[in-house]
Amino acid sequence: MPKQERPYRVIISGGGTGGHIYPAVAIANRLREVNPEAEILFVGAQGRMEMTRVPEAGYKIVGLWISGLQRRLTLDNLSFPLKVWKSVRASHKIIKDFKPDAVVGVGGYASGPLLYAATAQGIPALIQEQNSYAGITNKLLAKRVQKVCVAYPNMEVFFPAEKIVLTGNPVRSDIMQLTGKREEALQHFGLSPEKKTILVIGGSLGARTINQSIAANLRSIADAGCQLIWQTGKPFFLQAQELEAKYKTEGIHALDFIKRMDLAYAAADVVISRAGALSISELCLAGKPAVLVPSPNVAEDHQTKNAMALVQQDAALLVRDAEAMEKLVPTALGLLKDEKEQQRLHQNILKMARPNAAADIVNELVKLIK
Repeated sequence: MPKQERPYRVIISGGGTGGHIYPAVAIANRLREVNPEAEILFVGAQGRMEMTRVPEAGYKIVGLWISGLQRRLTLDNLSFPLKVWKSVRASHKIIKDFKPDAVVGVGGYASGPLLYAATAQGIPALIQEQNSYAGITNKLLAKRVQKVCVAYPNMEVFFPAEKIVLTGNPVRSDIMQLTGKREEALQHFGLSPEKKTILVIGGSLGARTINQSIAANLRSIADAGCQLIWQTGKPFFLQAQELEAKYKTEGIHALDFIKRMDLAYAAADVVISRAGALSISELCLAGKPAVLVPSPNVAEDHQTKNAMALVQQDAALLVRDAEAMEKLVPTALGLLKDEKEQQRLHQNILKMARPNAAADIVNELVKLIK
């Protein structure tokens, strides 16, 4: 795409989890490649992880006083209408001050009020839906925006067909460049080049069932002669550190958060993961044999739907959350021993990768601006 003269002004809104934040940052990074002088402002929810992760990526962010609607009666639910009203008002002011050429919503609490206010003012808008089952915010916004960028086919059940563009999910660019990083990765995590490695990721906040299943089966992991990179999330980290101390000489490495995910993937022979949209997109690009454990605690069981999209293509294995305690570690160890099966999963999951997602989304965005 030719470089543009005029600096674009774009607001990117959403967050709540890494699954919303990292695609948003990938879109911003691509926009800067296309339009180096672009002015980009992020809008997130106060107190959520985007308020620290986005500035770490080098972008300015403003927080709205907004949270999700809980499924049970809570004080938060009683204040929800007030939060929405105040957030829409704050969004109108942000838009008036910043004067964006276009806005992008990536899902999560903050994208609702911001895109509602922007579209009410006639500003072109695009939303990006990461999951195979659309989130409620994006379903509501789809009527108001010009384009809906999706990661999975057959999304016409949620969105107007004429607005849909199949782009895939944008991921951190370093994950697309794993070749030649294995040695650096093993050194970074203090791993042995002689042993096979399992990478465990439960998402940015951790995953209780996965953590408990790993904790209960550390002896069999160590006895199998393999090593472990174990991202626990903050809530489980202290417990995992105590266990790590007992197995220190046997290659068990617990971390609350992994910043260098490119090195984690480069070191891994097999990955155990939740089936969030971002994790799946990263696994496809990294081409890693994976055992997926969909979280049962998400809207409309969308992680199972995400996982099944891979399982049906022979591109991943699935262990249900309720069966993880007895089946997860044996399944992963079985896969680690079966190189033919690893190769099959590797080849099939690579076919599902969409490496140009960020570029394709920014193409759509530039069309809206023009």
